[in-house]
Amino acid sequence: MSLALGALVTLALLVGNGFFVATEFALVAARRPRLERAAARGARAASAAVAGIDELSLTLAGAQLGITMCSLGLGLVSEPVFAATFTPVIHAAGLPEGAAHAVAFVLALALVTFLHMVIGEMAPKSWAITDPERSATLLALPFRAFATIARPVLAALNGMTNLMLRMIGVRPANSQEVSRTPEQLHSIAQDSRRLGLIEETELTLLTTALDAPRAPLSDLVVPVSQVVSVPPAATPQEVIDTAARTGRLRIMLRGSGRHAARMVHVRDAYLARARGRETPARDLAHPVPAMPIGTPVGEAVTTLKGHHSHLGLAVDPDGRIAGLVNLDDLLTTLLTVR
Repeated sequence: MSLALGALVTLALLVGNGFFVATEFALVAARRPRLERAAARGARAASAAVAGIDELSLTLAGAQLGITMCSLGLGLVSEPVFAATFTPVIHAAGLPEGAAHAVAFVLALALVTFLHMVIGEMAPKSWAITDPERSATLLALPFRAFATIARPVLAALNGMTNLMLRMIGVRPANSQEVSRTPEQLHSIAQDSRRLGLIEETELTLLTTALDAPRAPLSDLVVPVSQVVSVPPAATPQEVIDTAARTGRLRIMLRGSGRHAARMVHVRDAYLARARGRETPARDLAHPVPAMPIGTPVGEAVTTLKGHHSHLGLAVDPDGRIAGLVNLDDLLTTLLTVR
C-alpha cells in the first residue's frame, strides 16, 4: 500500500475511533432531561440520543466494538505502511537493513500510538464531556445506524458481559442512572441564582427542600415530660377523657419496658366502650417504632410509613427514650419553606 493511501486509511481509522470515543462519553455524560425536552420539540437527533441512553449497556458495547475495530485497523494497516516508508530512509542513513527495519517499526508504532491517543482518544473525549448534550445530538443518529447494523453482534457481546457480571454478583445497568449528592444540588441551585435563572424565593425553596430531609430528628422531638400518656390499666373511658382534654388521638402508654413503646388510638377506645367492654389500654395498644435521636427527618418519615405508624420514639445513644416524634410534624418540616 502506498504512503498516500496508507495515510488516508490511517486518518479514516483515527476519525472513526474518535467518533466512537466521543459517542461513548457524550451519551454517558449527557443530561437526559435536556435531551428529552429537545426530543419533545421534534428533534430526531435528540430522540436518537435518548434511545441510546435507554440502551446504555448496548450503546457502550457498540462504542467498544467500534473502538476495537479501529484500533486493530491501525495496527494492521497503518503501522506496516509507516514502517515500510521509514525503513529505506533509515537504511540509507547507514544502519544495516535488519536494524533499520527494527528502528522503523518502533518509530511507526510510536507515531501511530501518538496519533491514536491524541486524535482518536483524548481530543474527542474532551470535546464530548465539555458539551455532552450537543455532541450527543450530533453523533447519535450515525451511531444508532451503526448499532442497528451490528445489533446481533452487540447483543451477543452484551449478553456475555452481563452473564459474567451476574456471576460475580453485580447487577448490570441497562440505562443511565445518575444521582447527585445534596451538596452538588446545593451548588447547582446557588449557581442558578447567581446567573439569574431562579429567584431568591425559589432558591430558598430549593435549599429548604434539600436541607429538611437531612435535619436531625432531635429538632422535632417532644420531650418525655410533655408526652400525653395513660397507665397500661386505663379504661377505654379514661383514654377517651384524656384525648378530649388534650386533643390527641393517639395516647402513649405510661410505664417502662414494652409498655413505654406502645400507644392506644382513641378510636379503639370508642369501639371498646361501644361494645360494653372494659378492655385495658394495654390490650388496645399498638407498637411504636423506635429510632436513634440523630436519625435524619427524611429517613424517619420512611421508617414511620414502613411501620404504618404516626408516632415514633426517639432513643438517645444510651438506649433511653428521649421523647416522641409525630409524622405530621415531620411532613410539615419537609413541606414548609422557612
